[in-house]
Amino acid sequence: MHKPLLRRRHFNWTLLALVSWGFAASAHATSAQRILVLGDSLSAEYGLTRGTGWVALLQKQLAQEKPGVEVINASISGDTTSGGRSRLPALLKRHQPTHVVIELGGNDALRGLPMTLTQGNLLAMTQQAQAAGAQVLLLGMQMPPNYGPDMARQFEAAYAQVAKTQKVALVPFFLKGVGDDPDPLKWFQPDRIHPNEAAQPRMLANVWPTLKKQLK
Repeated sequence: MHKPLLRRRHFNWTLLALVSWGFAASAHATSAQRILVLGDSLSAEYGLTRGTGWVALLQKQLAQEKPGVEVINASISGDTTSGGRSRLPALLKRHQPTHVVIELGGNDALRGLPMTLTQGNLLAMTQQAQAAGAQVLLLGMQMPPNYGPDMARQFEAAYAQVAKTQKVALVPFFLKGVGDDPDPLKWFQPDRIHPNEAAQPRMLANVWPTLKKQLK
């Protein structure tokens, strides 16, 4: 006489357990950390064997130290801050990253684009990412010496100003130890613009300490 009641209770407890597990799984998925890298050829493995660029090395580093953190590399060779700014809203909506690494500006300098444009785009991208709930890490770049010391200082200051205004993390010079090496040619491909495979661990080493602090 009591068996149907027992079965009903068993069913209810089973249903409750499944629902609870579903909520836990959903919460776990929601809390997963996801890094979006928005960059140019320096992050897109230009001229490199696939899987040897600094972003790929970052994924391997994360697998060892921060398992479960996903990396989405949305970098495009030749991209500028204007291109990144136009692409970012859709990327934020699609991937919903918890962290956004912005590595753009080098092509702005090479093309002689106005400094105000570069800084404005960096600011806009940072604000877009923050509005989407993501932490931002800016990877600063420096202009080639032939542009003159004044332009070099202004370009470097653009990243620092955005980082200060928006209170976000900054790597002052992404290519430290590569572009400023006494013998920089050993770290670059024959075009003397793009870092070679040997330079990639150095580039990651410039990013990792700051990025690691942002990760839970």
